[in-house]
Amino acid sequence: MLLCTIANGTLPSTSFAQSIAAGASHTLVVCDYQVQVWGFNLYGQFGNGTNTDSYLPTSVPLLTNVISLDGGSNFSLFLKNDGTVWASGGNIFGQLGDGTNTDSNIPVQVSSLTNAIAIAAGWEHSIALKNDSTVWTWGNNGYGQLGNGSNTDSNVPVQVVGLSGIRAIGKGRHHSLAVKSDGTVWIWGWNGNGQLGDGTLIDSNVPLQVASLTNVKAVAGGDGHSYALKNDGTIWASGLNAHGQLGDGTNNWSTTFVQVINLSGVNAIASGRLHGMALKNDSTVWTWGINSYGQLGNGNTNNSNTPLQVPITDVIKIAVGGEHSIALKNTGTLWSWGLNGNGQLGNGTGLNQFETPIQTTGLSCLSTATPEEVNAIVETTIYPNPFSEETIIKTNTSLTDATLSLYNLLGEKVKTIAAITGNNIILKKGNLPNGIYVIQLLENSKIITTKKLIISN
Repeated sequence: MLLCTIANGTLPSTSFAQSIAAGASHTLVVCDYQVQVWGFNLYGQFGNGTNTDSYLPTSVPLLTNVISLDGGSNFSLFLKNDGTVWASGGNIFGQLGDGTNTDSNIPVQVSSLTNAIAIAAGWEHSIALKNDSTVWTWGNNGYGQLGNGSNTDSNVPVQVVGLSGIRAIGKGRHHSLAVKSDGTVWIWGWNGNGQLGDGTLIDSNVPLQVASLTNVKAVAGGDGHSYALKNDGTIWASGLNAHGQLGDGTNNWSTTFVQVINLSGVNAIASGRLHGMALKNDSTVWTWGINSYGQLGNGNTNNSNTPLQVPITDVIKIAVGGEHSIALKNTGTLWSWGLNGNGQLGNGTGLNQFETPIQTTGLSCLSTATPEEVNAIVETTIYPNPFSEETIIKTNTSLTDATLSLYNLLGEKVKTIAAITGNNIILKKGNLPNGIYVIQLLENSKIITTKKLIISN
């Protein structure tokens, strides 16, 4: 079973947290404790012992206990719950981090890297954040994207110099990004389009602080641009803008960060090669930039230099590949759109592109292994369940100063009700998306009930 540790607490081993990611032309998920991959596999990036493409999700039996993953141009990274990192696929620059430059179609362990809590796969380089808030990199370093003060490739992890107190990392094609716990942003590597946001076009092989950015919580990068998501829900962008990927209503490049217009209330960002994607607090998805393969998902192939809403709802996580976009709904279903020449949309075809979201075939991350009730100390009933507006959670004994926590499919705590007294708890849907949740009741710091809850219309 998967133990999912999150910022606001820990779900028990019966958690059904999911993870999604995309490489240049392949897609990866952790679905009900299993890694599933599809799309382009010429270099063995699936990690399933083959080099054969797949138009449908295919399992990776050699990987267990994976809690996060990511994809690069032709390789994949996998983070296990023991803090080790594993990789498969192309390795010409050492991006697998196993001390060799040999491709591998089975997962190999990244050398000498422990206690990792986050990973990111650039085009041909890899990044990991450790639990001591240091950042480690390996692979291609032709532009200084490893951030260790050199431009020499490395097939084992090296520490990024001068960085501490890091809470989030991001990757671009040939540059890397990090956010400190104080909300400042640090970027290094290729800067040919101004993507480092320091007002110059000069590459840097050490991290540079973006002076204009504060109160940032997440970062992402593409071929020649960067995004920063602030705590206030606004997005800021710098670099290449020929296709409108900065989202500022122009096609003018910028060596400093400008605001993505007409977009607020954002809680997650992602970047493709030349387009951006945002998930808002209301579970809607927005895209902008190049659209030659329908990667904006709005039904046509016209570029847009302002954000457009994708016709999909109840989304809880997003990810972007080179020219395709994916979204996980809180119903456990995965949807994608854009380029599909290698089957990276997972609908069983190699049709070149889809301009609106389609559902991945045969994949439903509903975690049927999750029991209805776990280690119950107090008998609990929920009625109605499923519910659309509100439900009543009733216990057979009166509670004193109890706390209810509600988790989504990602294992994220999305709602808390504290200081509960009595045996009736009214839970309102509010702005929560439809889907499957887990509730936990705690009393005197002890879990007394864990149950599954469904919200639907």
